[in-house]
Amino acid sequence: MHVDIGNALASVASPGVSRAALERLDTQVADAHERIERGMADHEHGYEALNLPQRTDPDEIRAAVEPVADADALITVGIGGSALGAATITNALTDESDTEAVYLDNVDPEWVSSHLDRLDLENTAINVVSRSGTTAETLANFLVVRDEFESAGVDWTDRTIVTTGDAGPLRDLSDRHDLPSLKVPDGVPGRFSALSAVGMVAAEVCGHDLEALLEGAAAEAETLSGSLFECPAYAYGATTYALDQRGAGINAMVPYAESLETAAEWFAQLWAESLGKDDLGQTPVRALGVTDQHSQLQLYRAGPRDKLVTFVSPGETADRAIPETDVEDLAYLGDSTLGELLEAEFEATEASLAAAGRPNVRLELERVDEYELGGLLYGLEAACVLAGELYAVNTFEQPAVEWAKKATRGLLGGGEFEEAEAVAEKTSLRVER
Repeated sequence: MHVDIGNALASVASPGVSRAALERLDTQVADAHERIERGMADHEHGYEALNLPQRTDPDEIRAAVEPVADADALITVGIGGSALGAATITNALTDESDTEAVYLDNVDPEWVSSHLDRLDLENTAINVVSRSGTTAETLANFLVVRDEFESAGVDWTDRTIVTTGDAGPLRDLSDRHDLPSLKVPDGVPGRFSALSAVGMVAAEVCGHDLEALLEGAAAEAETLSGSLFECPAYAYGATTYALDQRGAGINAMVPYAESLETAAEWFAQLWAESLGKDDLGQTPVRALGVTDQHSQLQLYRAGPRDKLVTFVSPGETADRAIPETDVEDLAYLGDSTLGELLEAEFEATEASLAAAGRPNVRLELERVDEYELGGLLYGLEAACVLAGELYAVNTFEQPAVEWAKKATRGLLGGGEFEEAEAVAEKTSLRVER
């Protein structure tokens, strides 16, 4: 991953950050890097995520999924970090796989049913993912999936992999039915777990190169150093922090590749859940180039000066010629390809924002493949950890999420929780027809 922060400098953007300010901030980056290195060396909670390129064992994952390696489809039942990392990988590389990856990461009943109704369950595998084994949405969907398999006369125990912690209902289920299982790694929050079994079971079933994913991540890890001017991940993390301090409290992630749309969703969770504490943190927004040039660019270029736009630009892509036409006003397109048009759209959008003095940053990949994707995932995780150090927040906790989980469980009769009682205190001002 390469990072270009030129369009975020104060000389071209407002809000922007000057080179002198970045040099002053670099002292804090050096201190933060020492803290990160210490956390990694001591295998501290959260920092342990940055050790995954060396810690994850592809052979262990391959052995666990071997019984379902011939599946035509894989249903991953999880939510948040238990699904988004895996979805980012398989959706980015979908053209390379004959196996359909399906993610049940919501409990909308019509949406869940629509997936289950169209799949050939005899040739479908299940991967249920929850560290605690008690996540309400995951367990509810798993019970629905299991019932659907039983109704179809398919033995779900022959088609299921469990990815969970050392203890809990899913671990008990795995032991009782002798299901192949993998462990959610200790010390790694779910949103940082894409480069572990949590994210890589689906990649293996879909036939992707696990070693290349980890090698790309390891190469990015090698760039971590005490200066933002020497480390792409830290350059991005420090720049986003500096711009937020100067008023750019919204970060729009805009990949210019359809295959990376889910990566923007994954980034949104990573950024929001990690940094949104103590009234601090940027608000992540998801967009897609070129689609959202026609829906959101107007706001980014001419709306409030409270946004940073982050572009993700892959270099090499498969291409397709645009057929020639005898329509005079369209003739110029016949001399081009879709890839050239996509690149021109990206460069025009980037220049449009720069011309309006709107800060933007470019994250560059050589191409969308396992190696580059591993580097992107690791680089953004390291950027997030650095930003958390600069904000002085606990990057790895999520108390607001836990509050909502308790309220949900209480509302469903899963125990007595004061959070559930707060639901009844909602203020209403209804306007009815």
